[in-house]
Amino acid sequence: MKFVECFVNSIGRSDERLNAAAGYFDHCSSRTEWITTIIKSLLPAGLLERLRDGETVICAEGYLFEFERRGYLQAGTFVPEVVIEHPELVEGLHREFVHAGSDVVLAFTFYAHREKLRLIGREADLERINRTALRLARKVADDTGTLMAGNICGTNIYDATDPAWEPAARAMFKEQIEWAVEGGADFIYAETFFAYAEAQLALDCVKQYGKGLPVVVSISKHRGDLLFDGVPLGDALVRLAEAGAAAVGLNCGRGPDTMLPLLEEIKDKIKVPLVAAPVPYRTHPGSPHFMTLRDPDGKVAFPLDLDPWLCSRSQIAAFSRRAHDIGVRYIGLCCGNASHFTRAMAEALGRQPPASRYTADMSKHAYYGTDPTLINFNTEEVCKNKF
Repeated sequence: MKFVECFVNSIGRSDERLNAAAGYFDHCSSRTEWITTIIKSLLPAGLLERLRDGETVICAEGYLFEFERRGYLQAGTFVPEVVIEHPELVEGLHREFVHAGSDVVLAFTFYAHREKLRLIGREADLERINRTALRLARKVADDTGTLMAGNICGTNIYDATDPAWEPAARAMFKEQIEWAVEGGADFIYAETFFAYAEAQLALDCVKQYGKGLPVVVSISKHRGDLLFDGVPLGDALVRLAEAGAAAVGLNCGRGPDTMLPLLEEIKDKIKVPLVAAPVPYRTHPGSPHFMTLRDPDGKVAFPLDLDPWLCSRSQIAAFSRRAHDIGVRYIGLCCGNASHFTRAMAEALGRQPPASRYTADMSKHAYYGTDPTLINFNTEEVCKNKF
């Protein structure tokens, strides 16, 4: 028993952990078997295990827009230079999202691909940005007991009229996937594809270069019934699922009200868990994609003037519950997300992340509260009506 106590102390003493460890020890044939069992019990469950068990995995993203709002990333080019210019801020936002309820630390390698770096003359920094982003994400995941995902996305070079796009895109996917493997990713999230052909290529590349890592694949759906290469959305997702994706669905572009109807329409065809990661904007049938939302003067609001269309926290909570009800098991928010939305999502799914310590308690509010110790004069209806 002394050995058990010393080992538990070395990994972080708690009575619960000590009692569980002692119970395991009695059933193991050797100390080696016991240590292996304990270590495995302390590791976070993997993506496939969680999805197999019917758990809902929350993956917070939206790093591009959040760092643009904070003044550390340029809209338009949308290149994650902040990863190497202010790595401490990237690490901080990872921790903020986990604090709010994210199960996944998503390495900030979205748009950290060769084409984007070429546009701003920083191809020489391509590998450094990717490896730094992966290192930061792995560190936070290890510190918080969460999963770490490598991230690849649309390459911006897909061109159905030019077959040269495919080998170029394959090379771009290959290098990012291999860096993710070396950086210790638990799985790969391949997202924001407008054409089935590019999404399938990304999946194929993860299978070829990803050393067996699971892959989640999601498509960004614009207006109309077909993807950019003429493939119906439902057919594309069925094919991706059959080709080995761990989960498939939609991300970015559409807000909750114009994304969920698409998933409801095709959910019965999909034999793997569904993905839903909309933008937190109130898109509508007349403008189903946030890049076409317009201000009262008719000017396109994307990307700097979208604030009037932001969802409320209650709307995000309602989306989260509805998504769960139709079978979504990999859920998040894309461009426009912030930690308060992630907390609203987590709480709507019945969780109490660390950030819930500060969830609103209006019973203590000076004017709207119900606490009997409050000043009556302030809480009287006539006083409220003066505001």
